[in-house]
Amino acid sequence: MPSTIYTPAKLKPGTLRITPIGGLGEIGRNMTTFEIDGKILIVDCGVLFPEEHQPGVDLILPDFSPIKDRLQDIIGVVLTHGHEDHIGAVPYLLKLRADIPLIGSTLTLALIEAKLKEHRIVPYTLTVAEGDLERMGPFDLEFIAVNHSIPDALAVCITTKAGTVLHTGDFKMDQLPLDDRITDLRAFARIGETGLDLFMSDSTNADVPGFTPNERDIGPVLESVIARAPRRVIVASFSSHVHRVQQVLDAAYANDRKVVLMGRSMVRNMGIAADLGYLKVPKDVLIDAKKAVNLPDNKLVYMSTGSQGEPMAVLSRMANQEHQIVIGKGDTIILASSLIPGNENGVYRMINGLMKLGANVVHKGNAKVHVSGHAAAGELIYCYNILKPKNVLPVHGEQRHLVANANLAIQTGVPEENTFIAEDGTVLDMKDGYVHQVGQLDLGFVYVDGSSVGEITEADLKDRRILSEEGFISIFVAVDKQTGKVLVGPEIQARGFAEDEAVFDAVIPQVIKALEDAAKNGTRDNVALTQVVRRTVGRWVNTQHRRKPMIVPVVIEA
Repeated sequence: MPSTIYTPAKLKPGTLRITPIGGLGEIGRNMTTFEIDGKILIVDCGVLFPEEHQPGVDLILPDFSPIKDRLQDIIGVVLTHGHEDHIGAVPYLLKLRADIPLIGSTLTLALIEAKLKEHRIVPYTLTVAEGDLERMGPFDLEFIAVNHSIPDALAVCITTKAGTVLHTGDFKMDQLPLDDRITDLRAFARIGETGLDLFMSDSTNADVPGFTPNERDIGPVLESVIARAPRRVIVASFSSHVHRVQQVLDAAYANDRKVVLMGRSMVRNMGIAADLGYLKVPKDVLIDAKKAVNLPDNKLVYMSTGSQGEPMAVLSRMANQEHQIVIGKGDTIILASSLIPGNENGVYRMINGLMKLGANVVHKGNAKVHVSGHAAAGELIYCYNILKPKNVLPVHGEQRHLVANANLAIQTGVPEENTFIAEDGTVLDMKDGYVHQVGQLDLGFVYVDGSSVGEITEADLKDRRILSEEGFISIFVAVDKQTGKVLVGPEIQARGFAEDEAVFDAVIPQVIKALEDAAKNGTRDNVALTQVVRRTVGRWVNTQHRRKPMIVPVVIEA
């Protein structure tokens, strides 16, 4: 049942207003605004990747409409880590106002600066690390180390005169992380002792019982799979998953193989990570793709993008035989990532395509080649017991994840009325430890399609789905302006409906009769005659063929 849209009252002085712009009810578009005394702080600004029912869309952005008229009031954007679902929309925000300061860790800012360079934007940045304290207008910020599937992730504690909020970003509690950087539970405990008014926690794995396995468990499995592979190995992962790339480099080195990085974003991100010391590249293990052709197949590992079945990513193009690397019998493909909800069909279609070409496909379902970067239920319960928050707002997840996270909070003693299962555009006000909903904004998806941003509508996507699933029929008719009699046509052409256009011979007399009947009834309006043709053809197609194609009649008067 859709929420009732209502505009919040004017914000009172000394009250903190929290508005999730994206990331609630979805995996991606993570973005939340915090406003007090006329100043706005943003945490994260990410993208959502399109699903199959959104054909032609490249990216989906948060709806910036609540802040478009308030750009000068924004004092900064805190970026919790460098994944696309948290930083990918920053270029589009900075195109509205280029000098909004970006606050984040060294790696996070390096990744977003490289992305902004492609958009010809030079940002204002403030580099922070765990333990740092910063004052941004009416906001006191403390940055806390959290462990995730990318180095240098940070939670942020936001303190204002209205109270204290802890926003985790994405995190888990791996006790043996590859970079020896654990989630700082001592800082969480200190915040809990001081008093936490609102806890905003990553919900992605809230419905998974127990604890997320350790990243270190993956290394030996990757090394074993690579050791047994008779020919080439292609490993697909997210282009920013530094930890997984590190494990692949180490496993390849142990098996005397060379590694080729493939995909523009993979090459760019790993170059940055290596330059900054977050990726330790074994000596001489990385080679250029051009040199790889001179090596035996059993001496090569390709590290690529495309683990989610993205049509234009390297692995999908290999599966479709549209890439210079031709997959064949004996090749081993490793999908070293989780499935993002909504991508399942595309990924399984890609797996089937690769296996049809003779490859052995290894994935999370048949080998331990990936662990999640998000806290499971057991870890979240620990956090609730340590923090003892007065109020809870689960973030970062689909509805089932948000509900599961809220239930965990309630089980640990947070009152149900203080636990908010919100959605994008829900407006919450906080003061003196009390939080209550004061509004619900009407926010939508903003589609990036090629060079256009926000010009594609839901109606456009519906048309695209009809075209791809049902086909297209055009009808041309010329009628006498005075009598309404058909002079030329109907000429019918179709695409994606029927190869033999003789199939329409049966409906042509029906169209002529319908137009003549309309003329007898005095109908001469061109728009009305067009509707007559559309209804006649549509009814016939639906009755005879059980299809609902896009029908475009053109009626001209002569």
